Amino acid sequence: MKKIPKQEYTAEFKALAVKRIKDGLTIGAAARELGLIDQTLRNWVKAADAGKLSGAGVRLVTPEQMELTRARAEVVRLRREVEILKKATAYFARDAL
Repeated sequence: MKKIPKQEYTAEFKALAVKRIKDGLTIGAAARELGLIDQTLRNWVKAADAGKLSGAGVRLVTPEQMELTRARAEVVRLRREVEILKKATAYFARDAL
């Protein structure tokens, strides 16, 4: 059996789905209308009531984490540049002989 890939929904989509439930539509009817599983919609309503409804891939990032990520990316870039320079130096040193 083939595994079905996980769906990711935006925060706006989730909020609109929860709003339909709050407006009086039943969970089963709203789930069928939106192409969702009933339990998924129940989880979103529960999260919205707790104030924790978020979209796909949403996570809080601190400034320190952003700086660390930027520094790591710069280290990787600089290492690649050093590797290129080493190869270029070896290439030109061989041609000079």
